[in-house]
Amino acid sequence: MARSKNPAVPTHLGLILDGNRRWAKSHNLSLDEGHRQGYENLKTILRAANKRNIKYVSAFVFSSENWNRSKDEVKNLMKLVLWVLKHEVSSMHKEGVRIRVIGSKIRLGKSIVKAVHDAEELTKDNTRGTLLLCLDYGGQQEIVEAAKRIAKAGVDPDKITAEMISENLYAPDVPPIDLIVRTSGEQRLSNFMLWESAYSELLFVKDPWPDFNEKQLDKALDYYSNTQRRFGK
Repeated sequence: MARSKNPAVPTHLGLILDGNRRWAKSHNLSLDEGHRQGYENLKTILRAANKRNIKYVSAFVFSSENWNRSKDEVKNLMKLVLWVLKHEVSSMHKEGVRIRVIGSKIRLGKSIVKAVHDAEELTKDNTRGTLLLCLDYGGQQEIVEAAKRIAKAGVDPDKITAEMISENLYAPDVPPIDLIVRTSGEQRLSNFMLWESAYSELLFVKDPWPDFNEKQLDKALDYYSNTQRRFGK
């Protein structure tokens, strides 16, 4: 996984879409409406990122810990995910965006797994940009599964390298994250792409995700372009 050489624009932008529920409550709306608005904003920011030549955008959509939320919220979130995968992917396809879904997928159900497969197949040859949806995803879980794949291959423990682990992640061909933006004021990664974020620049903004706009994206990119990335040198 080669790192981006141009420090002015991140090759890979990570988004922790926090604050949909708080945004909904502050507007006297349902949690479902908050999540729907969060998705609509993801589309807006994705298009803006593509215009700014950001090749990869990873969005933390549903974590492995989010299964602990109420049954109704999880059910409605899965309905939204299924609707997006079935009805929204065609427009992204027309815009040249490749869709990839990373995560365990074990608990998603047959309908969503099929929709994931169909969306990935439809968009696999697109080159305008790549959207990685982190769904039923956990960073520790990803590393554990990579380790299990290496163990099953019978690799001598003394010969295991960082590169080998990288090659066994969910999307080994995708470069590490250059910049991570988390909205809604929390200052932690919450198990988001832990391996891929080893040298990421981190930016935390106070506004909830539905209020994060193109102007704020440009501020984040300005922050990134003014950062000296030494990678330990």
